Amino acid sequence: MVEKISSSGARRIALAAQGFGRPRPANVGTRQLNGLIDRLNLLQIDSVNVFERSHYLPVFARLGAYDKALLDRLTFEARAPHTEYWAHEAALLRRDDWPLFRWRMADYRRQYGDPEDGWFQSNRSTVDWLRAELAANGPLAAGEIEHDANTRTGPWWGWSDVKRALEYMFYFGEVAIAGRSRFQRRYALVENVIPGEILDRQVDEADAVRELVRRAAVAHGIGTLGDLADYFRIKRAPAAVAVRELEESGELLPVTVSGWERNGKPVQAWFHRDARRPRRLEATALLSPFDPIVWYRDRALRMFDFHYRIEIYTPEPKRVYGYYVLPILLDDRIVGRIDLKNDRQSGVLRVQAAWTEPDAPAETAERVAALLHETAAWQGLGEVTVSGRGNLAPALASALR
Repeated sequence: MVEKISSSGARRIALAAQGFGRPRPANVGTRQLNGLIDRLNLLQIDSVNVFERSHYLPVFARLGAYDKALLDRLTFEARAPHTEYWAHEAALLRRDDWPLFRWRMADYRRQYGDPEDGWFQSNRSTVDWLRAELAANGPLAAGEIEHDANTRTGPWWGWSDVKRALEYMFYFGEVAIAGRSRFQRRYALVENVIPGEILDRQVDEADAVRELVRRAAVAHGIGTLGDLADYFRIKRAPAAVAVRELEESGELLPVTVSGWERNGKPVQAWFHRDARRPRRLEATALLSPFDPIVWYRDRALRMFDFHYRIEIYTPEPKRVYGYYVLPILLDDRIVGRIDLKNDRQSGVLRVQAAWTEPDAPAETAERVAALLHETAAWQGLGEVTVSGRGNLAPALASALR
């Protein structure tokens, strides 16, 4: 008989799998940072810096204040144990995991690199020159490469042909990222970034997909096929094969969840056999728009009854909640959202808008105010101000005073 799990139980399972509800360490060092990345498998990267770059935020949400320079050394230095690839979206991941994405690199090459009438084949001279340049002088940022084609024009965000070629080569696994400088990628030939014993490791596509789906199940604790497939952006058909094999091996257990329905019928879900089942969970956190808790919007709606859309690309007059809006997690519920700006010049953390969801607990303003003070201190800011927009703003301004 298939077990039925309550909606609140599913939320606690998911949050515990993601590292919430644990006592925060007194000091966050290399061991804690590596342990968290191992738990999540990846940190999604985004360039928006109005409050803080996205990959720093899941760490703060789970571990509390930490030294960002320490995370930079683990992720952005040339010989760091982590590198970048397209895992969910562009993300930081362990170098050891590189072979698990060879099938994706091969797919990208077939799609963009092999067609004779495609951009890559039509620009072979630039590509060949870049290989030689990286072999002689790499790692290099795109802007450091002197070439007639290194002029911003046309589509692809105005990328130059040099930048575009480098990104294709990165997609194909021919080039890897040897850290970042001022948040700009530094490109190198893959053999100069990924150790030979890792490059020599061969994992066929079916095994790689099954391992990635298994990791998604561990990281989610509980989820539907869509949830598990989305974690590493795997197509549903191969993900379904992997789920079936993991179910047959006993690692995934089929369940249903109260309230998870489609067209009036329960949605099939799976529980990882090793997932924790906390009876209660305490957490107070701001979530990045690209945190695994909310990055798959269908899951956020199903699990937390939280409709979430990032409005960065929405014209300001049409924005509902704000520019860079972070969901507010209190215990096992998402109770609101807050639009933050880090005014570095003035040393102020600015709350540009703050909103609650229906039935947010009465202590929301007080708990969020304490978290904002902690956040400001982590960011090296001395003051928190509230603009007054949003139904949480007045109470939050009062609590901050």
